Amino acid sequence: MRRRNYTVAGITLLPLVLIPGLTAAGGDETKTTRFTEHLIKDGYTYSFGIAAADLNGDGHIDLTSADALPHNRLYWFENDGKGNFRQHLIEKDYPERLERHAIGDVNGDGKPDVVIIENLRGDVLWYRNSGHPAKEDGWERLTITKGTIPGAYDVALADLDGDGLLDVAASTWTLSNKFVWFQNPGDPEKNQPWKMRVIEENMAETRTIRAGDFNGDGKPDLLGTAVAAGQVVWYENPGKAEQPWKKHVIDAKSPQPIHGHPVDMDRDGDLDVVMALGMSAAPGTPETRQVAWYENVGKLGDGTQWKKHIIADNLDHAFEAVAGDLNGDGHVDVAATTWAADSRVVWFENLGDPCRNWKMHELKKNWCRANQIIIADFNGDQRPDLAAGAERGANEVRWWRNEGSP
Repeated sequence: MRRRNYTVAGITLLPLVLIPGLTAAGGDETKTTRFTEHLIKDGYTYSFGIAAADLNGDGHIDLTSADALPHNRLYWFENDGKGNFRQHLIEKDYPERLERHAIGDVNGDGKPDVVIIENLRGDVLWYRNSGHPAKEDGWERLTITKGTIPGAYDVALADLDGDGLLDVAASTWTLSNKFVWFQNPGDPEKNQPWKMRVIEENMAETRTIRAGDFNGDGKPDLLGTAVAAGQVVWYENPGKAEQPWKKHVIDAKSPQPIHGHPVDMDRDGDLDVVMALGMSAAPGTPETRQVAWYENVGKLGDGTQWKKHIIADNLDHAFEAVAGDLNGDGHVDVAATTWAADSRVVWFENLGDPCRNWKMHELKKNWCRANQIIIADFNGDQRPDLAAGAERGANEVRWWRNEGSP
């Protein structure tokens, strides 16, 4: 039996100001979807990594958030169903850099667990959800690997070998420069060793790792970026653990691709890719600071041909892009963060033709070093909301309630 995978995301709390969408192109704003901004938590020492899932089984989407050194914590925020959150601890003291993480049922007991990387030494950990996550002993820390992938950076969960268990894929930043995956041993609660398998080495500054079926063969493939190498790639799942993964290049010409996600942008039944590019590119440098999407070409694309479409061509320090229908018009929109002292959170409205028509709306500006952004319905009104974190200079996590159109 296949084990259920959970999507990852978020964080939230205090109601603040109503911010109508600000468009880069001007025009009538009276029917624009509106968002209200809410603080979840401030006072972090290093907020880098958020995720969302129903952790306690009450039907409401909760939030997780990492807070690296010196706090060394992993929080979860219990949602009351209306977007009000109560803070709990998953981890209260794991030294150094707990950062990006993913949520899924690692041991197959029907409860969502948390898998997280430690960015400096290169540990990958998972926290077993007891079913009573709000209790002091509600989470048990177990080890997937310790010190084997220095620079461990991003993580994704999927059943990569077809045995019905969630495996773990990881990128490794600048300290290891590779993509790897760890095979679930079958009884991970006994701390059995997870076998590490290398997908590709010598890829300079690996960042994004995400799972999705790009060729439609029913097996989860992996999306990756290498910032310094300037590559957006996907790796074809061979179907057997011991076999090598075939590399397919989506884009090797655009500088500094950093964070993106699989999505069927054009609603043709195959997976495309949305991506932020150019985080460290100099402001004003043309064609380097972009949000774009890559079309999986073909009536049902098989991942062999890709066409790049620009959503925004001048978004300084673009860091991460995610996609979802934010205004309920049936078209896939995009939200993004930028990473700098004057960072922004923005969303791009798909006006009906994703190959050319996009309208930018600004949700927040001058929010220092915004990083991960996610989409989830945090208040149960069937509208997708947004959550994002910002690290040093802001040190907080916020969410934006989707209020719909006036």
